Amino acid sequence: MMFNISPMYRRSCGKIFFVSDDLYVVKIKIPLTYKNKNYVGSMFGGSLFSATDPIYMIQLMQILGKEYVVWDKSTEIRFKRPVYANAFVTFEFTKEEIAEIKELVNEKQEIDVVKQLNISNGKDIVFTTLDKTIYISTKAFYKQKRVKRD
Repeated sequence: MMFNISPMYRRSCGKIFFVSDDLYVVKIKIPLTYKNKNYVGSMFGGSLFSATDPIYMIQLMQILGKEYVVWDKSTEIRFKRPVYANAFVTFEFTKEEIAEIKELVNEKQEIDVVKQLNISNGKDIVFTTLDKTIYISTKAFYKQKRVKRD
């Protein structure tokens, strides 16, 4: 929850309002305010993106621990309808997903994971969908890769 006071995150207008004890579920609200309205009065798309951008990466870093390297690699964003109200997002991993990630990384040393995310009104209307690609590797493999690259 301390993430909400980070200047970097505060500028996005997003607010984390729920984090499960195991960090597997994070919920955010992106209120529609004068700070993120665009010319036509709907929510600025950049605000939707910036409020969602860092969550999966930081969530995975905390869940997996220091022996893994986690980076955001890319995001594909599709705007489905204008946002004229508050928006809500749930970031979720299952225990099975985390076990599979660990198994694949230990086997292949590095992987890309794609998570789909919906930004909605908190009920049945989806405003935007995102496909987040997240790079994950072992710390040892990543260090070797950087040495070879440099």
